[in-house]
Amino acid sequence: MEIENLKKALKIITSSPEFAHIIPEVRTNLVMAKIDAKTEEDVAGIPGRITAANGQAFACREPAFGASSHMARMVLNIQKHDSSKRSVINIKYHPNMVEICTKLGLIVSSYERINEPDDVKESEGKTIPWGVEESIKKAGTVPDVIYHKGAWGKEPIICLIATDAVESARMSVCIARLFVDKKKNS
Repeated sequence: MEIENLKKALKIITSSPEFAHIIPEVRTNLVMAKIDAKTEEDVAGIPGRITAANGQAFACREPAFGASSHMARMVLNIQKHDSSKRSVINIKYHPNMVEICTKLGLIVSSYERINEPDDVKESEGKTIPWGVEESIKKAGTVPDVIYHKGAWGKEPIICLIATDAVESARMSVCIARLFVDKKKNS
């Protein structure tokens, strides 16, 4: 079920020329966790991530379980607070996109990587769980959007949180269209 949902989501994303404009330098990954997921192997993602060339987004490979450690850690930590949230997609950070998310009525939260405790910085894989917890504390609930503005050597990122990959894709394409329109009209 998760693989099929991801395939439908990829069609939505790759059919949107606007989506290519919001892919970060680290590329985009889109994940969906199994119900009651416990490990990264219970989370399906896109091996090689989603990238862009000639103004078009495309997936490097077909969805597979265990394909994304970063986004898998994020969705697994979110599920500790809300098991209905089974999907996450990362897109590039831009203040206009945060503004768009807020205007759409999404619950937006963030964390500051410069405030990351040393023990978290020094341990591989601990930043995302820490950032999720900080963002949830700040919002008082699981937000729809978590972002950070980066740190030395770390790209700023926005993550959209949804019930499934198709919802993640639809949200990201909507934001991409509004972002590109706003850019054209500036």
